[in-house]
Amino acid sequence: MKILVFGAGAIGSLFGGLLSKNNDVVLIGRKPHVDAINKKGLKIKGKTNSRLRLPAFNSVKEIRFSPDIIIISVKSYDTDAAAEQIKHLVADKTGVMSLQNGLGNIEKICKHINKKNIIACVTTHGAVFLKSGTIIHTGVGKTTIGEINGIKSERIVKIAQIFNQAGIKTSINKNIQEEIWIKAIINSSINPLTTFFNCKNGYLDKNPVLKKLVERICKESTLIANSNGLNLDYEEMIDKTFDVISDTSENFSSMLQSYNQEKRTEIDSINGVFVEIGKKNNVSNLLNKILMDFIKEKKRFL
Repeated sequence: MKILVFGAGAIGSLFGGLLSKNNDVVLIGRKPHVDAINKKGLKIKGKTNSRLRLPAFNSVKEIRFSPDIIIISVKSYDTDAAAEQIKHLVADKTGVMSLQNGLGNIEKICKHINKKNIIACVTTHGAVFLKSGTIIHTGVGKTTIGEINGIKSERIVKIAQIFNQAGIKTSINKNIQEEIWIKAIINSSINPLTTFFNCKNGYLDKNPVLKKLVERICKESTLIANSNGLNLDYEEMIDKTFDVISDTSENFSSMLQSYNQEKRTEIDSINGVFVEIGKKNNVSNLLNKILMDFIKEKKRFL
């Protein structure tokens, strides 16, 4: 398949690199990273050790082919701009996959691209951007994909096969929207705490105070999600959250990476959404509100 990865950061580079072994993959990323990849290849260290040769550009204007799949892996606040930039490449059968954190990405993409083209992907793989041209695969996770309309289409089955052949263990879920919410609940419980306390995911399970906080945040986020039409058991969500913490114990969360790189975080599209929905539905959002304020004002607190 011809695959375009728009947003070759840590996770986009990881997926693009793995998929390039059996597919024609092109990366779109920032110029220093692109230049390093074109000069010496993409180096993946950690759980995966490879140096891969694949083309990379810093603009979709350089793309001269029609992709079978476009993977959008930009930060949630850049989703609108990304969808606008790639929409001219979307043919009738092109799959446009959101491989992103946060809530609301699908809705943003739908403003620019027909809903029938859109696929969602949720993953717990961990990756860290080490330097231009090099990423670290810090944790092997699980990946779930699905059509937005819930159909188990030939397209989604084929994509799952391609992902699995690339070593990305992938399953299909007919209710991918619920999976997006589940990941958002997990992220709301992990990412801001690791960012504020500047720690790896695993430390949240080692520190008894932080472990209790994770449980309380997870419960609050689950209750807010349920007020918005979901039907999730908060005790099961707490178990899922600590499973992810265990699987990604050596990971630095994407939010912490963004903060340390002095980049904008995705706090608004994760905890911020729970704050908004909680307020609208008259469900307590206190912990999510505190976390959102802490992350936005972290330098002042420290």
